[in-house]
Amino acid sequence: MADPVPVSPVERVRGALVAAGLDDTVRTFAEDVPTAAAAADVLGCEVGAIANSLVFDADGEPLLILASGAARVDTRHVARQIGVGKIRRASADFVLEHTGQRVGGVAPVGHPAPLRTLIDVHLRAFPLLWAGAGDHRSMLSIGYDDLARVTGAEELEVR
Repeated sequence: MADPVPVSPVERVRGALVAAGLDDTVRTFAEDVPTAAAAADVLGCEVGAIANSLVFDADGEPLLILASGAARVDTRHVARQIGVGKIRRASADFVLEHTGQRVGGVAPVGHPAPLRTLIDVHLRAFPLLWAGAGDHRSMLSIGYDDLARVTGAEELEVR
């Protein structure tokens, strides 16, 4: 029996969108878009409309926070709200292990297993959001309600 053909992180993201009943809105660009500012520049949108997929280590467990590109997450504030001891920025290896995607291209979906996810309530201000789609050159577009639904995210003030 032949080994299965590996599926790229971007293809897993596309599959997750379609499996959730959404359109495949992934766009791949010629240049890298690893930061909210770079993505906003290429997309011609406000940096606040970029939904950064930030993976943290919350007492040893992965925590995905979907935060506006215009915001800085206050990890102490978030830890108090969700009842965990300490939230730290995860290492690149921790992120790859839990998402199957590399830092700078992490998508909100398409992970090997569901992650506890929080969504920044400030993202609701934008009718269309953009998020990483599995690598440094791909982004997906999605509305706030669909993003919260497909990720099972808890709404939270993360600033």
